[in-house]
Amino acid sequence: MTTWLNMSLQDGASPIMEQLIFFHDHTLMIMLMIITTVMYMMTTLLWNKNTSRFMLEGQLIETTWTIAPAIILVFIAMPSLRLLYLMDEIHNPTMTLKAVGHQWYWSYEYSDFTKLEFDSYMIPQEENQASTFRLLDTDNRIVLPMNSPIRLVVTAADVLHSWTIPSLGVKTDATPGRLNQVSFSINHPGILYGQCSEICGANHSFMPITIESVSANHFINWVSSLSE
Repeated sequence: MTTWLNMSLQDGASPIMEQLIFFHDHTLMIMLMIITTVMYMMTTLLWNKNTSRFMLEGQLIETTWTIAPAIILVFIAMPSLRLLYLMDEIHNPTMTLKAVGHQWYWSYEYSDFTKLEFDSYMIPQEENQASTFRLLDTDNRIVLPMNSPIRLVVTAADVLHSWTIPSLGVKTDATPGRLNQVSFSINHPGILYGQCSEICGANHSFMPITIESVSANHFINWVSSLSE
């Protein structure tokens, strides 16, 4: 969960999000080196007297500033492509969750269990408690087991929506008549928050997503209690 004055990304709750944070920091360090080099060269040009007899020709520097950007792009592209393939891979999921976007709430179906489905609405402001987050908590949370590969299937019943959990690195469009899927694994227990990230209408900002990550035993007990 992000907090006030937080200048960085949210803490990663999945292996993919942790890798995305590492890649973000890796790219920022490359940018910092480029900015430092360019600033040094600009400062040097301001203070020199431009009296060099080699000013009209510099094959070495021209070769350097042609090859160096290509090498830098390789250092950025390789981890980026690796992450893209990892995010697109579906690893033998232990369970499947289906999310359906409506105006303006989410419906969830646990496809591996019989008749386990519910709607998830935002808790009204007048019902908020001290322990709930305004505009982010829901009346029915998604309960998922941690350390388990989970397949999420996303669609919409009316207009475009987007199922997004920043701390998991998951952002999937919900399109009417189309099924989009993504996989993720939660690596620690806790409560994760997200929102619809598509401008889907007047109450676009009032369809939050709340995931409760629990142990496998707790998840089995939760499923059993709903089946009774």
